Amino acid sequence: MSRLLGAIILGVLTGGLGLVLTLFPPGLDLEEDIGLDLLFKLRGVKEPPSEVIIIRIDKASSDHLQVPNDPRKWARSLHARLTEILAQEGARVIAFDVFFDEAKFIAEDNLFAEAIQKADNVVLCESLEMEKISLQDKERAPPGDLTIVKMMPPIPSLAQSAVALAPFPLPKVPIKISQYWTFKTEAGDTPTLPVVVFQIFALEVYGDFIGLMEKVNPAGVNKLPRHKEEVLRNKDVQKVIQEIREIFETDPLVAEKMLSRLREEAPRDLKRAQVLTSLIKMYQSANSKYLNFYGPSGTIPTISYYQVLKMEEKASQTQRPIDVKGKAVFIGLSEGFRSVQKDGFYTAFSQPSGLDISGVEIAATAFSNLLTDQSVRALGLISHFLLIFLWGMAMGMIFLLLPTAFGAVTTIGLGLLYLFFSRYQFNAAAVWYPIILPLLVQFPIAFFGAVLWRYIDSNRERQNIRKAFGFYLPSGVVDQLSKNIAHIQTGQQLVYGICLLTDAEHYTSLSETLDPKELGSFMNRYYETIFRPIKQRGGIVANVIGDSVLAIWIASHPDTPLRKEACQAALDISRALHQFNQSSGTLQLPTRIGLHSGYILLGHMGAMDHYEYRPVGDIVNTATRIEGLNKYLGTRILVSEEVIHQLDAFLTREVGTFLLAGKSKPLAIHGIIGPKEHSSEEQRQACMIFKEALTAFRRQSWEEAIEKFYRSTECFGQDGPSSFYLQLCAEYKKNPPGTAWDGVVHMNKK
Repeated sequence: MSRLLGAIILGVLTGGLGLVLTLFPPGLDLEEDIGLDLLFKLRGVKEPPSEVIIIRIDKASSDHLQVPNDPRKWARSLHARLTEILAQEGARVIAFDVFFDEAKFIAEDNLFAEAIQKADNVVLCESLEMEKISLQDKERAPPGDLTIVKMMPPIPSLAQSAVALAPFPLPKVPIKISQYWTFKTEAGDTPTLPVVVFQIFALEVYGDFIGLMEKVNPAGVNKLPRHKEEVLRNKDVQKVIQEIREIFETDPLVAEKMLSRLREEAPRDLKRAQVLTSLIKMYQSANSKYLNFYGPSGTIPTISYYQVLKMEEKASQTQRPIDVKGKAVFIGLSEGFRSVQKDGFYTAFSQPSGLDISGVEIAATAFSNLLTDQSVRALGLISHFLLIFLWGMAMGMIFLLLPTAFGAVTTIGLGLLYLFFSRYQFNAAAVWYPIILPLLVQFPIAFFGAVLWRYIDSNRERQNIRKAFGFYLPSGVVDQLSKNIAHIQTGQQLVYGICLLTDAEHYTSLSETLDPKELGSFMNRYYETIFRPIKQRGGIVANVIGDSVLAIWIASHPDTPLRKEACQAALDISRALHQFNQSSGTLQLPTRIGLHSGYILLGHMGAMDHYEYRPVGDIVNTATRIEGLNKYLGTRILVSEEVIHQLDAFLTREVGTFLLAGKSKPLAIHGIIGPKEHSSEEQRQACMIFKEALTAFRRQSWEEAIEKFYRSTECFGQDGPSSFYLQLCAEYKKNPPGTAWDGVVHMNKK
């Protein structure tokens, strides 16, 4: 497999795994809980819009007002005073993130209701309660439960006075808050507090909104009030919001048409145009949005409840602690210290001290996001999938195509660039790019995948190299070299070995009659015939030169079973070659075999950039001479005395003592007839007769030797050694070797 194809496969796997993780909650949770968190921390505190203010009900206010530190027990006349002050100061909309679901003193409640009625811009919070209803079939057996959501409004006097009611449901800790509902589906698409407050805040552009809608969807406008005064007079804010929402859902193109018409009209008042644009996009969006937090608790301008009440005591405008004119004011529980916090939610900006962001701050944050159209926007589904897949593809391909270190540096650089780009997009446009899956999941997957791939690839290459070396070297030597190539120069050892050498007759004439390709094919089959018995008997093919094969059996010390295996291999080779020649037609390669044993130096022989693994020593050279002796004796397998010493498994005969060409010491040479258990009485009798003839030859009893060698010929048939000695006896009979002769036959030719 090519490296490029492997890189593509790894890239697809990395990208595909990223997609799989994206499709399941754990992957999404990683991005939302960690990735979004990190982007907020990298961005830091962001300045909130100036149009929103929080009035917090806190312990400091309880202490100053000398009331219980429980807002439910506060006199509602305090809320009436607060509402009156805010209305007088010109607050555009007042939102109480407090539940007034229990009646108190009638006078107090009425006072608060009058203040709300007079302000005509107060939104009160209502709660949602889940109720289970048991369903029963005809047999009265309950098959299951139905869960319904019930709206729990404030007490009637307050509810009737408020310009609108709205819930603001949020999950409690330990869940991290990152989203909020704009419309609560379970409660009949009821608009939540931030949506209602923003719609009231944007009533100043309501006429423009209706005018744009009338141009793109005239039929839809007929169901809506034409002026903001109608909305406030009839207290139809919630109903109007739901009807507008229905128009946008029925015709999804309404929003784009209205925005397009707004751009064409190019309004001069950019602030009004921004509010109008944000209002259209609010109705266009989904039922939930991601919160774009501005910072930790207290980032949005906040003032304590008691400080606002003191504003009525301050006549001068410059003495006012805060300016609320034309702004949205949110009132609710909020503390500046963890020890007294009662309404905290775990968010990206929760402090190490344990101080969380309060519910009223989250409501104000959601309103501010709607006002500026700066809610956090995740990538679209298709864009998200493409990004994850293509990033995984890039990581996998880079890691596998480039060297590991360079690939790591390159991908780290790309990762930092991607993180910088993601941070920039988040800071500038509140666009949320995934960072955990690409950088902390896909990056290590691609890295370790590439490492594993390289390991498997290298291991496959190593196995191929080992297999290739196995054709030339013993497996143990290949193992040694694969661990440390330095052994090629130092890996020599003195061992006991049996050397088997073969040589083919008529190879020269055969090579002249065949073209190189045919000769190569034929010789490969010939070598296979020889190699198989050698390997089956535990031998090592040490060298192949021309038509000769050198095989060895090695041990640390003289080993009788090893010599037996070598001799059996010689017989197996002879038998296999006989069958090979019979099946080869006119292509015949009769083969001679010689064996000798002793200590040899085994290892890598050579210098510079060329080495061969082979045995070195007199034993190898002597085995070559013994193999060559076959030519003169007309035999196929000859072995030295050292090889067959104490081997009783074979029928052998001594063919004489020879001083081979180039040697200084004579050797007793034996021929192997075959396994003793398969030998016949005639073969054993023939060997005995040859032995007697050889004894007579050594005594220089030429006539007796000649007579017995003739008898041996009769027993063996065309017996090469007998013929050799008959000729030698005739020569010695004419020219005796002398009385000092020791029976050794001198061979002057190889």
